[in-house]
Formats: sequence, C-alpha cells, structure tokens
Amino acid sequence: MTILTRGANSPIDTVTTTVEVTGARQGTVDLFVFQLGADLKVRTDADLVFFNNPSTPEGAVTLAGGRVTLTLGTVPAAIDTLAVAVALDENVPGGLAQVPGLAVTVTQTGGVSFEIPAEGLTTERSAVLIEVYRRNGSWKVRNRSAGWSGGLDALVTEHGVSVDETPAQTPTPTQAPEPAQAPAPAQAPAPAQSASASATVDGHGVRTVPGEARLSLVKREKLNLQKREVAKVLLTKGASNPVGRVVLVMDNTGSMSKRYRSGEVKRIIERMVPVATQLDSDGNLEAYAYAQRFVKLPDVTVADADNWVNTYVHLHGRHGDIDFDAIGGTNNEIPIMEEIIGTLDKTAAVPTLVLFFTDGGFHAKAQITTLMRTASGLPAFWQFIGIGKSSFGVLEKLDTLTGRLVDNAGFFAVENVDTLSDAALYELLLSEYPDWLRAARQARVLG
Repeated sequence: MTILTRGANSPIDTVTTTVEVTGARQGTVDLFVFQLGADLKVRTDADLVFFNNPSTPEGAVTLAGGRVTLTLGTVPAAIDTLAVAVALDENVPGGLAQVPGLAVTVTQTGGVSFEIPAEGLTTERSAVLIEVYRRNGSWKVRNRSAGWSGGLDALVTEHGVSVDETPAQTPTPTQAPEPAQAPAPAQAPAPAQSASASATVDGHGVRTVPGEARLSLVKREKLNLQKREVAKVLLTKGASNPVGRVVLVMDNTGSMSKRYRSGEVKRIIERMVPVATQLDSDGNLEAYAYAQRFVKLPDVTVADADNWVNTYVHLHGRHGDIDFDAIGGTNNEIPIMEEIIGTLDKTAAVPTLVLFFTDGGFHAKAQITTLMRTASGLPAFWQFIGIGKSSFGVLEKLDTLTGRLVDNAGFFAVENVDTLSDAALYELLLSEYPDWLRAARQARVLG
C-alpha cells in the first residue's frame, strides 16, 4: 500500500475506485463528496453526495454503508475534480485534529491501494481530505488535507452549494389577540389525514414531510440527523402509532429576557421542529407564547422555521401582527393550560404531545393539580421543561401526583438547553411519551 503525505499525488487507473474514511461516522464526523467543475464549484446542489443524497445524477459517485464508490469512466466530462471531505457535527466540540486516526484509504480494482492520512489539521471543523482529479486525460489522487474552522457551512459554501433554502413568505397569524383579553378557545384540530398520508417513513423509522423538499441539501442533512435521534428514542422506547399533534408552549415572561437576547429561545424552537416532523400529522408545530395571558401563534413549518423564529420570538413589541406586550410580563399558567385542555377531544383519539417550556413560577398548586387530574382523562401528554435554577413548584412533584387516570406528565430541568446534545435533549423530551401512549390506550383515553 502506497502512503501519500499532505500535498503528494499519484496517478490512478480509470477503473472502479472505493474510498473509505477512517474516523468518519454519521452524526459525528459526516462524509461528503463534491463533483466539481474547472472552477472548483458544483454545477448544482445535486453534485454534493452525502447520506441524504447518496448518488450523483449520473451515478458516477455513490455512497453506501460509509463507503464511497467512484466509477471514474462515467464521470461527466464537465467534472474535473472529485473532492472527498468530512465535517464535524455541530454538536461535537473541538476540531478534526482530535478525531483519532482520521485517514482515507483508496482502493482500485486490480490496482494499487493508497493510505492517505489527514495531516496538518488543527482547529478546522471541516476539511477536504483528498481530491481525485483529471490531469492530461488521466486521473490522479492527491492528499489535500485542507480545511475550514467554520465547519459544514464554510465547506459547502466554498464549493458553491446553497446553504439557505428557497425564500418563503412571512407566515400570517391566524388571529391577532385583543390586548386586554385572552384569545377565544380554539377548536380541536381534526386529524390531518391527507397531510399524514403524504409523509413517508424510511427503514429507520425516520419520517419525512413534504415541506422538507424546500430546504437546501445542507439544512436537510442537519434536519435528518436530528430526526434520526428523535426516531431512535421512539423506536427504543417501543412507541406505537405515536403520530398525532405536537403543541409548543414558550414562556414569554420578563425573567426570560436574557434567553431571548442570547438566541437560546430561537434555538430551542428550531430543535423542536424535528419532533414535529416525526410526531405531528402534518409535520407542523403548533405554537403559543404565554405570560399573564397567552397568544396563539402561527404554526411553525419545517420549510419556514428560520423565518418564523425571526418573526415571532420576541418578548416585547409588535411583530408579525402580534402584540407581545399585550400578554403581560409575569407567569400565569392557568389560562394557557385551560386553553390547551379545551382543544382536546377524547372522541377523536388523536395523541397530543405538549412541550411546555418555563423558567419557573407554577405557584397556583391547587389549580394546576386539579387541571392535571382533569387532563389525565384526555388524549394529551404534558412534557414540562424547566429552564434555569428557579423553583418549579408543583412540576417537580408530578410523578407522585395521585388521582389521575393515567400518568400524563413529565418534567425535567436544565440550566441551558444549548448544553444538551440532540441525542440527550430528545431522550429527555420523549422518554415518557411512549409509556403514556400505552397507558392511555389501555385506559381507553386513546382509541
């Protein structure tokens, strides 16, 4: 086996060639191949091969089981270079230099093999490890070992791949709230049969909804990694027929101001979108903001999540026709809890997952206890998430709350949600939901 050091190159034959990257692992160190023209740019996003786009349009480059196959004889004439690259997942700290044994093995049918170590990398989070390129009518392979500290976005931008999805229109709220009144109770949503029927599920239990087609390849790659983590929890916990409705409730009180300013709330909501794609019948996330009063916000859709968080994640002012000052600045959980309970219809038997984020309060112990007991006979599981170190009152005692038909609530607290990996966050969010599904069906709360 021939070893190529950084910058070294060697001729190779025009035959089927396999490329394997030691140290690459989906969800940690992700593997990519770019088909590049003379300008070292892709022709279209389809020239980027990764786990969610495992083949180029012509089939000359394919990715399966972590192994890349290059059929060099069928590479389009407009393509001069095949760049094999890796990028750290955004939840993985550090740089590629910390990945043990990062290297490429190139093997040709009936020819020589090359061992190509990644060399000279320090803080880079993405890098082109090797290039297979044309030279004077033949093919050569080179150890490139050149990277970017900006990670995946920098890597794909460098090679001409679109990072942003197709621009979308600002969502229009269903109804602006009256400043002095809570909104009228909403009607229970009917199951979105047509939307659910148009979703697809792969062999790993990962659900894809139509809006995902509008995302760039890069954003789809990130979304799919998150969806896999959600699906893994559901499969591990044995969730049966979990798809129904997902509702987000976000604390919009003054004590959350630092988390709004830092962007933490935006990032939390963005990380709830993969949960909705897996568990909501139409893949959308119903959303409320609450303080003394509450407001029903437009649904968060997978295609428009970035625009949504910029429009509707605010503590004060009027944004997207929503007056956030009108809902007050201190906690009162009773109105929003009563609102959601009012939308639940036991006869419809649609499972509802309520994701309720708060930084404290919940002092109305008697009323909340009564509401949770009443809600135990309705088709919803309430997952409360405490943000910070405040007292969370009755939420901390939900596991021992008596007088309920089924255990319909869970609670955990975290100082900063950003510190949790996707795997850890979704495990905490969803670990009790499958148990509730089973118990609710056994108690006939769900049909």
